[in-house]
Amino acid sequence: MKRFVLPVALLGFSTACVAGASEVAQPSTASTPQATASLFDGEVTRSRAFLKMMMDSGVVVPVPKDPGGGYTHEQHKRNYKAIYQAGMLYRITGEQQYADYARDILLAYAELYPTLEAHPARKKQNYGKIFWQVLNDAVWLVQSIQGYEQIRDSLPKAQRDLIDNQVFRKAADFLSVESAQTFNLIHNHATWATAGVGMTGYVLGDQDMVERALLGSAKDGKSGFLRQTDLLFSPDGYYSEGPYYQRYALMPFMVFADAIEKNDPARKIFERRDGILLKALRTTVQLTYGGFFFPFNDAIKDKSLNTEELYHGVAIAYAKTQDPQLLSIAKWQGRTVLTSDGQQLAKDLSAGKATPFDYKSLLLRDGPQGKKGAVGIMRNGSGPRHQVLVTKNSSQGMGHGHFDKLSWQYYDNGRELVSDYGAARFLNIEAKEGGIYLPENKSWAKQTIAHNTLVVDEESHFGGKTKAGEAQSPRQLYFSNEVGTQISAASMTGAYPDVAFTRTMALLNITGLSQPLVVDIMRAQSDSAHRYDLPLHYQGQIMRIGFDVESNAQSRPVLGDKNGYQHIWVDAEGTAAADKSFITWLLDDRFYTWRFAPQAGAKIILAESGANDPNFNLRREPMLIQRVDNAKNTSFAGILEAHGRYDGAAEQTVASDSQIKEMKFETVDGNDVLFLETLTGTKLAFAISYDPDSGATHSIKFRGQTLSWKGFAARIDLGTERE
Repeated sequence: MKRFVLPVALLGFSTACVAGASEVAQPSTASTPQATASLFDGEVTRSRAFLKMMMDSGVVVPVPKDPGGGYTHEQHKRNYKAIYQAGMLYRITGEQQYADYARDILLAYAELYPTLEAHPARKKQNYGKIFWQVLNDAVWLVQSIQGYEQIRDSLPKAQRDLIDNQVFRKAADFLSVESAQTFNLIHNHATWATAGVGMTGYVLGDQDMVERALLGSAKDGKSGFLRQTDLLFSPDGYYSEGPYYQRYALMPFMVFADAIEKNDPARKIFERRDGILLKALRTTVQLTYGGFFFPFNDAIKDKSLNTEELYHGVAIAYAKTQDPQLLSIAKWQGRTVLTSDGQQLAKDLSAGKATPFDYKSLLLRDGPQGKKGAVGIMRNGSGPRHQVLVTKNSSQGMGHGHFDKLSWQYYDNGRELVSDYGAARFLNIEAKEGGIYLPENKSWAKQTIAHNTLVVDEESHFGGKTKAGEAQSPRQLYFSNEVGTQISAASMTGAYPDVAFTRTMALLNITGLSQPLVVDIMRAQSDSAHRYDLPLHYQGQIMRIGFDVESNAQSRPVLGDKNGYQHIWVDAEGTAAADKSFITWLLDDRFYTWRFAPQAGAKIILAESGANDPNFNLRREPMLIQRVDNAKNTSFAGILEAHGRYDGAAEQTVASDSQIKEMKFETVDGNDVLFLETLTGTKLAFAISYDPDSGATHSIKFRGQTLSWKGFAARIDLGTERE
């Protein structure tokens, strides 16, 4: 059995870090923070300061009592960070004080851990012993075992045996035997658990423990770390629970894989599934705007690439690939890790080897075989203010998934413009349900009406049932990342018993418009009549409403009584006419107009989230809902236009009104056509055949002229007429 050795050997790091180099600049929230002279020296300095604070307070290992955010919860988090960092600094500097402090904390746990039962603050989640849920116990083990490995050989045998047997063996047994239900899941909780148990097995020389982690409790390969690697990522490196959890799960995937490679290189773990783990790391970066993750599913919006999990992931991935683009991500993060991988990364970054990360327009398939839908990312331009249209045509995302098939988000000018709510949660804020998911996560955030997609009869997709949602996924019909004409289309059947819907979205660059145009065409079909609602959740302040509305100026009725509708205040209602079907709002220094094709008898609802929320758990955010009643088949067509500029300092406003002169939508012989004309005379049509044959040609008569195109969908330029 090989001994587990972390990659932290001294590689000639700057002696300034040992002497107490000045603190490295903290990562900026701007899109391109400045890199420091040596990220590694900065990490040593930062860890010295943290450990001084911890050591000044002595060894504090309290009896667990509090949920997330409470004192004991946070103290045990500080303890595992101290064990990890003290172990790393001992290996780097040789200073005995760090080994002694890590040892003393672990001896205190050796006394406490055998006495622990189920955590007193446990709720419905699988419980832990040190923390309120078993996941946090797994995180504790992943972190602590890495620090312990660095000091273990320096300890007398009696102390080593005591810590081995009373802390790490018992913790590994709790995760893999007592908590086997979690350990054998295909889920991020199990990834953390298997990583902790497997790394502990390598450190303690326990092959049985390692095999349990790799192959599951039964050691039959039907669960365990290797099976998770095979099933949780698509061939494109997309993680089934979405970007937020992809970021979180990558740390145990990467650090345990690193340990496997060093102790059992014959497994070729980083070559498994065509290098899926390294591919997943790059995909994680692609799933961001301005460094912040697209908030799919149970996502908390303030999570970015500036996170501990990805400091480890980027350093390990760079060590394996020497990809200079990853150095630019480390530069953005302004952080690295206390390992030889982190040291080499910092050295190469300081040497000027970084190249910009290539953010792309791309389609990311979902599901282990890539057959459970997809996420489309369509980018225009580069830099902190570029545009990104994201189409979420992916799978349910397991228990963290939301009921939002064929939804979308849009980013422009450095901001989220067409928004997704993400999770209803205040992470580790004790006053908000102890920092766990709030009741409104189920009653609002997961419900379909909280997203930018079709709602039928005021019911959520799959009746709001996760198991039903897991069984069916969208079908990605078409994707094109051609510059200037990017298109994504998908269909969904099964979200409702007798309704099928198809959505085609495009990002178009148009002559005469300063920013690209978003096109959205949603087609719903059924054999029976239904109520169809299509919400648009946006960020900004309304400037102009093109149609007449009746406002609820003195009292705010609630839109419904269940499935998220109970959380919607109705501010105004109206009916849009052909030439007045638009709303314009302002966000920061840019104006936006949503223009849509009116339907006979359709109602437009201007609303806001936050009703029936006595504890003020929900953010108050605006929305527009297009409602069509008593229809079998219907189509929604709209465009989102960015225009003009508002300069409050200069008291200047430019082009605050839409630059679109006319928009028409028609269905001709089964084909959908959206016609546009700008104020400067540019005319074009966006045509959809719905034919999956990319080589098939199509031709129709539209407004007195022939439109011809090839394949599923196309943009047809009709010339420019200047008035």
